[in-house]
Amino acid sequence: MFRVLRRASDRRRHADGEYGWLFHPYTGDELVAIDCETTGVDPRTAEPVSIGAVKVRGDRVLTSESLHLHLKRPASLTGDSIRIHGLRGIDLDDGVGVDEALETLLDYIGNRPLLGWRLEFDLAILNRQIRPRFGFDLPNSGIDVAQLYHRQLRRSVMEPEPRAQRFEAVAESLGVPVMGRHTALGDAVTTALMYLRLERAGMPDRQEA
Repeated sequence: MFRVLRRASDRRRHADGEYGWLFHPYTGDELVAIDCETTGVDPRTAEPVSIGAVKVRGDRVLTSESLHLHLKRPASLTGDSIRIHGLRGIDLDDGVGVDEALETLLDYIGNRPLLGWRLEFDLAILNRQIRPRFGFDLPNSGIDVAQLYHRQLRRSVMEPEPRAQRFEAVAESLGVPVMGRHTALGDAVTTALMYLRLERAGMPDRQEA
């Protein structure tokens, strides 16, 4: 309920602003899969390191129109952390600032529905950066592919084991290649492919995220 009220308040305050169009109902046929690589797993403190996004139109993942942003090195990201994330120091030294990255992301996703694996985490990371700069959270509707898959498994005879619900295991069970695991764009593309496989199975559930 709080999220619905906040979204309505944001819509009223920004209706005539630069980003008012983000709050308009979407009437197109595209979705955007997103993923964030971060400095940690706590959405209250983790900072974005890179952001990946790719459009989905019909049964196609439009990798030629994808977005991959490396952000400038956060102060909390040490050399050991860089190796964990699989990034080179030069990628971060040459990365874009958070303000520029968020403006680019907002222009790219527009008011399209969003796809994500554990989408709540990515939205929490992004909204922590977006709200203080733009005055609103992302208003887009969303589909959590992990929850979508879990609902499919619960319709089966046996309750799935936790390991069977991990990203790589789900991709394998759906016959989807893992594209550059633990890179923002690779995970966004893999998530988009998993969604299409689930949709073809007749489960295009959509819910507000």
